[in-house]
Amino acid sequence: MYGVWVGRKAGVPPARGAVKEPEMYFFARESWQCEQASTSSASMRALIQRSQNASVSIAGEVVGSITHGLVVLLGVEHEDTTEDAEWLAGKIAQMRIFGDAEGKMNLCVKDVNGGVLVVSQFTLHASTKKGNRPSFIRAARPDHAVPMYEHFMAALEKELSSPVQRGVFGADMQVALTNDGPVTIWMDSRARE
Repeated sequence: MYGVWVGRKAGVPPARGAVKEPEMYFFARESWQCEQASTSSASMRALIQRSQNASVSIAGEVVGSITHGLVVLLGVEHEDTTEDAEWLAGKIAQMRIFGDAEGKMNLCVKDVNGGVLVVSQFTLHASTKKGNRPSFIRAARPDHAVPMYEHFMAALEKELSSPVQRGVFGADMQVALTNDGPVTIWMDSRARE
């Protein structure tokens, strides 16, 4: 993303290197001091793990489990939309990361009759830019995150034509899984990769 220059002083362009990617800077008319402009880089994020088995428990009680399939850790940001949820659900449902008869990754979770376990994970939006304590300011508050999480779940169930196992949003959960491969894939709805 390139900077936007506001009110150049007597037609003199700012010095080279004043704009750093991917941030955008605006320069004030009276001075050349810059302020960082807010740029939207919100994204729904998912960490997908192919697993031989997985479960999620709360206070020692199993609330969701699968024998083989995918574990999806899902993080929602404050600007995420239903479009982000639907795109991510569609990609996850069709992702060919299971082995065929020749051992090549050619099959999706539906092809192998696998299950899917989704766990809400606001820490996927941690910022470690400053200090040693992560900031979670980019993670959506529950009033936005819960509807997006539920919309994602509904979209994924529609794509798979079967129910999806889940944790409990906002609960203190323990996730146990055997990562198969290991295969772990990071997805971001804005990057579309």
